[in-house]
Amino acid sequence: MDSDSHQNLHLRQNQVEDLSPRVKKPPQTQKISVPFFYAASDDGTEENLLILLHGLGDTHIPFSKLGRQLKLPQTAVLAIRAPDQVPFLYEESYAWFTSFDDLGELIERPNPTPALQLMERTIRHLSDDCAWPLNRIHLFGFAQGGSVAAELGIKMCRETLGSIVTVSGPLLSYPTPSTLSLTPVLVAYRPSAVPSSALAAFKKGYNRVVEHRMAADGGMPASKPEWEPIMRFWSEVLARRRMEGLYEVMSGMASV
Repeated sequence: MDSDSHQNLHLRQNQVEDLSPRVKKPPQTQKISVPFFYAASDDGTEENLLILLHGLGDTHIPFSKLGRQLKLPQTAVLAIRAPDQVPFLYEESYAWFTSFDDLGELIERPNPTPALQLMERTIRHLSDDCAWPLNRIHLFGFAQGGSVAAELGIKMCRETLGSIVTVSGPLLSYPTPSTLSLTPVLVAYRPSAVPSSALAAFKKGYNRVVEHRMAADGGMPASKPEWEPIMRFWSEVLARRRMEGLYEVMSGMASV
């Protein structure tokens, strides 16, 4: 980070109560109906869980590598593979919901319901069987995976997850909930993939929306300036377990 970034960071003593076990049970293959990769936190304390959802035509394997490379403190990683094989392709290529018609044309208004049901069952398993509090579960999705993450937050609007980061993944619906979701959301987008008009839908469904406009063309964040707002957002929303001598970095607060 540059010197200006440092001015918006300060240290505060951790305030998180240790109500859940420090080490969580790993997810069970018989409870999640698709392949996945799980890695416990490198530092031995599992206060947060980051669930990564890949985009159309990919698998969970690259995102499992990304999750480990991020090395977020006190954060376990769960990368999930989408359920549907993309038709007409021989390589490993998956979609979160039916995306093409019988002629191979992209469906303009896809139905994400099966993917949302899969993800909600997964969240319930993580909460009920693995002792993850809902507000310690964070979602990161790219493109179609980002749309699934964003739609899931709307579907679960009466409950608060830790956070959602969607990269080039717009909402597929125009939400009209009676209650705004309190799950904080960061919407990272490229104008070529997500028009600015699509951002209005997020504000109809979420109470707190952080916008991060990236370069016009590209896919995943590809540079330090493109990753930095995401890392800053995580520094605000990831919890830290109280330990003797432990301090956490918080952003958006008074300068040091």
